[in-house]
Formats: sequence, C-alpha cells, structure tokens
Amino acid sequence: MDDTGGTDRSFPMALAEVAGVDFYDDHYLVVDEDGDEYHRFGFEPNPYFESAEWTTELLRSWTGNKEVDGDAYLVFGQCGAGGRAMIWRARPGLPLADQPVVFLGSEGERGVVAGNLSDFLWVLADGFGPREAALAAELPSEPDEPLTRIAGRHATTPRRTAREIVTGARAEFPAFSEDLDALCR
Repeated sequence: MDDTGGTDRSFPMALAEVAGVDFYDDHYLVVDEDGDEYHRFGFEPNPYFESAEWTTELLRSWTGNKEVDGDAYLVFGQCGAGGRAMIWRARPGLPLADQPVVFLGSEGERGVVAGNLSDFLWVLADGFGPREAALAAELPSEPDEPLTRIAGRHATTPRRTAREIVTGARAEFPAFSEDLDALCR
C-alpha cells in the first residue's frame, strides 16, 4: 500500500465489510411517532472506490469548474438523494486510513463526517450514515450492533459518540466548505 496519500486506491477491508451490510434490511427500518416508516440509514456503500475519471466528472459537475480534478477524493458510497461519501486526501503523506471522510450532497450540501476512517466506523456504529453525520445539528446515539462489531474489528481509535467525532472533525477542518466554494464557478 502506498502511504503517500496521493496515489493509493486500495479499498480498505473495513469499508468492504461495511459494504456487506444490508442498510435496507428490515433491521434498519424505523417507525416514527406518526407511524411513517423510513430507513434509519440513508447510505448505500460501494464495495470499491469509484474510478478517478468518474470522480473528476462528479466534482466538475458539482463545482461547475471544468478544470478541477478528483484526485483528492475517493468516493465509496452514496445516500438515497444522490449525495456521495468519500475519503478526502487532505493530509499529504499519510495513508488512506488517516484521511478524513466527507460528504457532498446532490443539492450543494457538504460536511466533514470524521477525521479518519477509524472514526468513520464509530460514526456508523453510533447510528449515523455520512449524510446524517455531515448535516445533522443533533446526533443522538442509536448504537448499531452489526456496525459496532465491524468498528470493533477495524477501528484504531477509541470508541466515541458520533457527536464527539463529528464535532472534532469539523473543528479540525473548519475551512472545508469555504475551500469547496472557492472551486465553484
């Protein structure tokens, strides 16, 4: 595995296991106080990274900037509304597992989800998909047993709540949104 943080596209085993979880199984079906059913996670993980070419086209479309490339991002899933979860190569020289996880929504939403892959696993284990974690103001814990087991096998950071992880990641990368805005045309 290349640890330069720039060329490695090896799909992490932890994300492969997450991709094996059926997020649309009845286990994830929730009934709200009005009796309406919805799936707790709006997340459809891939068992691979989207191609560099595909990612470049996504970012060009998202920003309206035909000069931007997708080299800094590795897309590994989406939400039901078309937003994308991705690893953002924001830390030159570090391996993929040490890069932050971010979300770009189909309507311009965006946010930092976790400071690294390990913390992202704990966000999932605490009951939040990338879209929910990036955009929600409140993050009440709803621990998930299958995802907690995956995090327990692969995480190298201590277990924390999604709220603690997302708050820390937002503080570490406060200019993420403004940096994206600077790419937009």
